[in-house]
Amino acid sequence: MHPVHEPLRRGQALLSRYAESTVWLARYMERIENLARIIDVTDTFTRTGTGENDWRSVVQINADEERFFAGRSEADVASVAEFYILDRENPNSIASLIQVARENARTLRPLISTEMWTHLNMMHKWVRGLTRSDIRPSQLSTLCTRLKQECQTHYGITEGTFYRDQGWYFYVIGKYLERGNQTTRLVDIKYHTLLPRDAEVGSQVDMSQWSAVLRSAAAYHAYRRMMPRSLAPAAVAGFLLLNNAFPRSLVLTLRQVNWALSQLRTDYGLRRGGNALERMDELRASLADQTIEEIILRGLHEFLDWVQMQLHHIHDEIAEAFWAVIPAPAEPASGTAIAASASQIIGGGGMSQTLGGMTQVIGVTNQIDPNDSTEPPEPIQT
Repeated sequence: MHPVHEPLRRGQALLSRYAESTVWLARYMERIENLARIIDVTDTFTRTGTGENDWRSVVQINADEERFFAGRSEADVASVAEFYILDRENPNSIASLIQVARENARTLRPLISTEMWTHLNMMHKWVRGLTRSDIRPSQLSTLCTRLKQECQTHYGITEGTFYRDQGWYFYVIGKYLERGNQTTRLVDIKYHTLLPRDAEVGSQVDMSQWSAVLRSAAAYHAYRRMMPRSLAPAAVAGFLLLNNAFPRSLVLTLRQVNWALSQLRTDYGLRRGGNALERMDELRASLADQTIEEIILRGLHEFLDWVQMQLHHIHDEIAEAFWAVIPAPAEPASGTAIAASASQIIGGGGMSQTLGGMTQVIGVTNQIDPNDSTEPPEPIQT
């Protein structure tokens, strides 16, 4: 039986390895759901005969073209589904992501509920037991539906059982950083891929394409509620980036990260997140000062590239502030975005995973204490 631990009170230290693992657990579970949603929508869309090159766009959204085409000549339903669901050599596959999510949850056993741990174990066992027969075209939509439901069950259990102390705020930070990153990638790739030719503007094909983009972000019904008569590309992009009420919009995800970081500073005295908050303020101001039409006129791709870079830096600065940083080899940008893939190595140092330029090694114990008042080697406190 796992020992019972007292909840953390104000002034008590949250071990930095717990802060780190909580952020990563949230990011990986969010990434699994987003990936399952995009695969499901793409499968539905291509089966209607209106999505000619959409399986390649799944690879582009995840910045995996180099890795994918190193061993495959074509992006079709069979190759993409295997690569992103079953392939354990692909660190961005659901089979790999659930493995590192579970390892982070193992580190967090003193903090998370038995229900959280049990569900993650059951999900891990199910996902790692999937075979090629489970990703046949006739089964793919059903499989993706269950993957989404399993992730949503995780969120529900977490919401209902995770004690509201420092750990909760780090979970919120990880979840919404990942969600904002995924939304910007989706808009960046899909907007330029699906810009219609003049002959198609307003056609049924054009409408179904933009419906698919909204469904990929679980935004279709919310969008139709606000704009029942328009499916214009700029309106869709504006909704996904700038809407203040949609849970997956870039604006709202940044607001959630900002709130969680601010709570850590005010309620728990974790002052080292100042650099991340300053960068967050700059990013939020740039969104508040522009309409979607102005962003598109100045260059949507360039703007979203800059946003993704800022999200990458915010993650880096949070890591530098709150846990021991292990630099990773630089990953070149692939496609239209900074590579943000996970990688894992099993060896004498345990499991390591990288996101952008940051690496986590699970099991390392020489971590800094985020409540420690001493300055890190390169101070970032404002």
